[in-house]
Amino acid sequence: MSYGIRHIAGIIEGSFLQFRGDDPVEHLLLDSRRLIFPDTSLFFSLKGPRRDGRLFMEELYKRGVRNFVVDGVLDGEEGFSGANVIRVDNTLAALQRLTAFHRRQFSLPVIGITGSNGKTTVKEWLNQLLEDEYQIVRSPKSYNSQIGVPLSVWQLNASHELAIFEAGISRRGEMQRLEPIILPAIGIFTNIGEAHSEGFSSRAEKAA
Repeated sequence: MSYGIRHIAGIIEGSFLQFRGDDPVEHLLLDSRRLIFPDTSLFFSLKGPRRDGRLFMEELYKRGVRNFVVDGVLDGEEGFSGANVIRVDNTLAALQRLTAFHRRQFSLPVIGITGSNGKTTVKEWLNQLLEDEYQIVRSPKSYNSQIGVPLSVWQLNASHELAIFEAGISRRGEMQRLEPIILPAIGIFTNIGEAHSEGFSSRAEKAA
């Protein structure tokens, strides 16, 4: 399933710093090392505690990527002539907004799994039990973070009959951002333990 870049700009409430044409987008790219399909990839320049995605834009441009999402003003715009560059206030929020929109295009049953431990194990058990009866899409590996969940949900397409996604949190407010991306019909809570407790005032707050 693909979206035109102009449509995506509207979904994520962004504005074009540069526009070259309504390119189709099929793949979301967050890591330059994972580039496979440059012609149909959209790169979100996320900022982390150790890396700024903007630092990899020039490399990706040279490798054929022509669609980018950035926050703020793009330095050295002349180096990206012939590219679509969308500006947003927050690239992670834009990624989550786009994948939440994508999720709403499907009405299949979705199982959401959360808890302090065991999420991936339960997901794989369920997949083994159900894969003979359903065409299933599930989180790759342990993709259950604020970035991993959007990448998991982006896999959804018309061939799928059931989805199984993990959701992990480490601080308050994170589940509220993941829930509209997953929109589960069935929830599984594995357990509540000490993992990632430093982001919460109490175990009760984390459980809630």
